[in-house]
Amino acid sequence: MNLILIGPPGAGKGTQADKLRDDFKLPYVATGEIFRAHVQNETELGREVKAIMADGGLVPDELVLELVASRLDEDDVQDGFILDGFPRTIPQAEALSERLESEGRHLTAALLIDVPDEEVIKRISGRRVCVKAEHLYHVDYDPPKNDGVCDQDGSRLIQRDDDRPEVVRNRLAEYHDNTEPLIAYYDEQGILRRVDGTRPPVAVHDHIRAVIATLKLEDNV
Repeated sequence: MNLILIGPPGAGKGTQADKLRDDFKLPYVATGEIFRAHVQNETELGREVKAIMADGGLVPDELVLELVASRLDEDDVQDGFILDGFPRTIPQAEALSERLESEGRHLTAALLIDVPDEEVIKRISGRRVCVKAEHLYHVDYDPPKNDGVCDQDGSRLIQRDDDRPEVVRNRLAEYHDNTEPLIAYYDEQGILRRVDGTRPPVAVHDHIRAVIATLKLEDNV
């Protein structure tokens, strides 16, 4: 069962991917997490990616494809995967399809978690992380007991550069220009499934599980 998650930044794709990974025992391939690891480790790729991410831009296709291609060669993804953060453009989607078809594989579904722009900005710009261990908070939805201080280790809370409102707006503009066309692309292939991402995470999860259960019946996955 090969799934991809589509949606704007802050739609809750990572949260849902974690639940699906547990539900269906599928490996989770998240390009954002992999990029951040490269940035923290100051690899050559990390240095290239850091400036792009800080401005809210998209990492060039060739860099993303290099990373994802090597990941899809690993043993644990041969029987299925959940892709988050890839593909983000039509050329990336076409490259993914070509690669899977060459191996006799196909995408089971493209799951669109849909959230309007203003909600995305509120969700992301309200995030705060502690400088010591990156424990995550939100000024509205999950505030710390003491303003600006991590409950768990007492370190200072900060707003990451790529969570600033102006950067989020840039990320949304990039999403609408480059990634949103994937909705029509996968809809034409008959594998797009829409999910209302404004609902509580549990309700979103239940909807996705129901979608996948239907797909398994239809496709005998």
